[in-house]
Amino acid sequence: MKKTLIVTSILITLLVVIYFQFRGNNAYADPRGPLYAGSKACAKCHGKLYDSYLHTAHYIASIPASANTVHGSFAAGFNVFNISQNQKILMEKRDSGLYQTLYQDGKVKQSNRFDIVFGGVKGESYLYWQNNQLYQLPLSYYNKQEQWSTSPGYQFNFVNFRSIGKRCLECHVSYVDELPQENQQLSRDEQFDKSTMVYGIDCERCHGPGAQHVDFQANNPGVKTAKFIARYANLSREQRMDMCAVCHSGIHTALLKTTFGFMPGDTFAKYKLPEFQRTLDTSHLDVHGKQLQLLQSSKCYMNSTMDCATCHDTHQNTRGNDILYTQKCLSCHNKPNHVYCKMTDKLSAGMLKDKCISCHMPELTTNVISVQTADKAPPVRFFVHTHHIAVYPQEVKKIMAFVNK
Repeated sequence: MKKTLIVTSILITLLVVIYFQFRGNNAYADPRGPLYAGSKACAKCHGKLYDSYLHTAHYIASIPASANTVHGSFAAGFNVFNISQNQKILMEKRDSGLYQTLYQDGKVKQSNRFDIVFGGVKGESYLYWQNNQLYQLPLSYYNKQEQWSTSPGYQFNFVNFRSIGKRCLECHVSYVDELPQENQQLSRDEQFDKSTMVYGIDCERCHGPGAQHVDFQANNPGVKTAKFIARYANLSREQRMDMCAVCHSGIHTALLKTTFGFMPGDTFAKYKLPEFQRTLDTSHLDVHGKQLQLLQSSKCYMNSTMDCATCHDTHQNTRGNDILYTQKCLSCHNKPNHVYCKMTDKLSAGMLKDKCISCHMPELTTNVISVQTADKAPPVRFFVHTHHIAVYPQEVKKIMAFVNK
């Protein structure tokens, strides 16, 4: 009897220890499941790469809002957006967070907290939680203009705030669980479990689940070949392009299932409804979001084996480094083995060194980002480098006009 009590006591103790260990280990578990390790696990072995990645557009595709991640000014005089004589929006700092507050005749009409930051390259847009639903705040911050202005698509009434659905999140976060809607008639807005959100485009979104990889490499430090993880270099060209296509082929593609389940090596066509357009009209493709189609319509793409990674290193922030991109161009376009620039004899070596992108992938207007200004002037337009690589006569004229001054 005594032995039975001792054995029972030991078993209970073991169960308690296992329970608390299990609960503790899962306190930081990745919401995508036990196959995922989380990006911080990658930093243990890939520290420099991880630190570099923190400054890329993919990483800042979404991030929790705070005084450090919201870059618009909250200083008096710079935190106000005047709608009319009796209406204005103030950016306010409070103990509970940062807020956009709509005032009418000096009284608070509506106030919402900055919860999530979207983007950060040309500007930042912001989301707020209302229960389990996400909405976009009416004002965004635009970096080049250094000003607050209406979020893309917003007018001045600020009555119906735009709801943010899964299609937006699929390209701005790595994962979030969608909650079932109890009554479809009451609300069409999608609902999410905010505790499951994995912000930004993290390592495992592009390399696949990494728990097995982390476990193997930690226990076999002598093995230098990466095991149990997807490497971009090992994928076929089509598979590489499909990975990028998930977010860089436009948000209006009708999907059959969520792309949160897309894994490296998958075929994107299995996730979307078929497109029956036979010929690609590049003049009607917006430069913001249709990068894949624009690149594939280029002779550079069709006459080579290039893919997105030929020019883009997603682990590095290379924005604005025209010389680097020119070097990418000249790796193919040089006299010994390829077509060379016909403007060589007319332009200086210095101009040729940093003007390939300006001339052959110029910044064109995007209709996706259109901002109405506070004084109701015409909307502000934004420019994005097109990925349709070609000769643009109008850009050649601009270069020659500059040279002939």
